[in-house]
Amino acid sequence: MRAGVLSDDKVIKFLNDKFINVWVSNVELERTPRKKAYMAERRKDLPNAFDRSHPFAKPIMEGWTEHSPVDCLVISPEFDVMGKLQLNNFFDDCYKSGISDEVGYLTFLNASLDVKFPGFNENTSTDPLLTGANIVLDSEHHEENVLHILRAPRHGEQDYNVITIDTTAFENGGTLTIEIQMGSAISGGSFDLFDNDTELPTKGTPTETVASVWDIPSGQKGTIHYQFDKGIIFKLGATGTWFSGKGNINAFHAKISVEENY
Repeated sequence: MRAGVLSDDKVIKFLNDKFINVWVSNVELERTPRKKAYMAERRKDLPNAFDRSHPFAKPIMEGWTEHSPVDCLVISPEFDVMGKLQLNNFFDDCYKSGISDEVGYLTFLNASLDVKFPGFNENTSTDPLLTGANIVLDSEHHEENVLHILRAPRHGEQDYNVITIDTTAFENGGTLTIEIQMGSAISGGSFDLFDNDTELPTKGTPTETVASVWDIPSGQKGTIHYQFDKGIIFKLGATGTWFSGKGNINAFHAKISVEENY
């Protein structure tokens, strides 16, 4: 990074104008069991080591990517992760897209400021600016994990981020289960499951859902179970709760699986 994008004057000026730039060592945050053991010994001599319970540490630990040695995170003043970039793959992605590293990095930073949450769909798409997610389940691959975000709308409105769930391979039907874990940021979450032909509402209480779970508090869990006779494409709409304050965001993890009928 220092010899690449961080040596570009335009990038440096943009970072200095728009962000407060800090870095934290993976060792200090005890990211792996080996680092935890090392820090346990180190703290005996350094009692003022980085506090993992500090509010700033939580979004860093929520935003990092497994096996990534370096992550670039954009964090809001409210400690919400607005964007994340795994540098292990960043340079390859820029090369494949035919853009320079500097342009790719500025695109990531601007997308974070524009509340597009780049990096939250790396498990389902190579497009860093995608605001939805698409998964396909079948007999060989009947479970998928998705990390995504939601944003709280104005009271009485809906502001869905949509995950498309393709279950058409299950011709005899089955049971769709969606286990949701909310992140620790401000907004709670509400989740509505629709069939693919339903137009998602933007106002009022949704009435054409096939299943829902509403008002999951920050840090808590909720589950949707839905039995279907024949596989179709579903749309899972995720939105912040009406009482979370307009614009507040949170991440959520969804484990989506199908138990097939035989």
